[in-house]
Amino acid sequence: MIPAPFSDRLAALLARGQRTILGIAGPPGSGKSTFAAALLAHAQAQGLTQSVILPMDGYHLANAELARLGRATRKGAEDTFDSAGYVHLLARLRQQHADEVIYAPQFLREIEEAIAGSIAIPADTRLIITEGNYLLLDRGHWSRVPPLLDEVWYVDVDPAVRLQRLIARHVQFGRSPAEAEAWVMNSDEINAALIETTRSRADQIVRRD
Repeated sequence: MIPAPFSDRLAALLARGQRTILGIAGPPGSGKSTFAAALLAHAQAQGLTQSVILPMDGYHLANAELARLGRATRKGAEDTFDSAGYVHLLARLRQQHADEVIYAPQFLREIEEAIAGSIAIPADTRLIITEGNYLLLDRGHWSRVPPLLDEVWYVDVDPAVRLQRLIARHVQFGRSPAEAEAWVMNSDEINAALIETTRSRADQIVRRD
């Protein structure tokens, strides 16, 4: 269920009659993916079948490259993504030719790797919902993201709820409870602190408690 203020805002963006690229930002475990899926389902229920979710996570660097760079223990940090590649994709989507299908990568948690060419975006796609941690980060290539989006909404949630979700997610994908908690406190929470500093740049704040 999408609260009325956000369904109304989405309707206003779509009423312009052109492609809408909506960013959903927030720290790890805030519920970005769940909210993006709810928005997509809402749009499709309203008859907007030409819509797709585009996760920023598809631009995770490969595990082998993270190991080469010495960043494997910080996977999820701002410099463990191909941020320039993500920006290039958004720029292509802003200038997509009528006869072009643009393909994007998708990150699979089951194997902890991104798979190229997994998400097809035809030229008639009216709504693209792109979600990820660093859409509002004002440095490096990330600073070029907001101008390529129509709006960015920040998903906010109680920190205790967010921590519980993160630990449960890591356990679900193979870590022991102790390993999951250690990763969350030594990696995810460091990233979350940075991401929370970007909150004020959002066009809308979405509370997901």
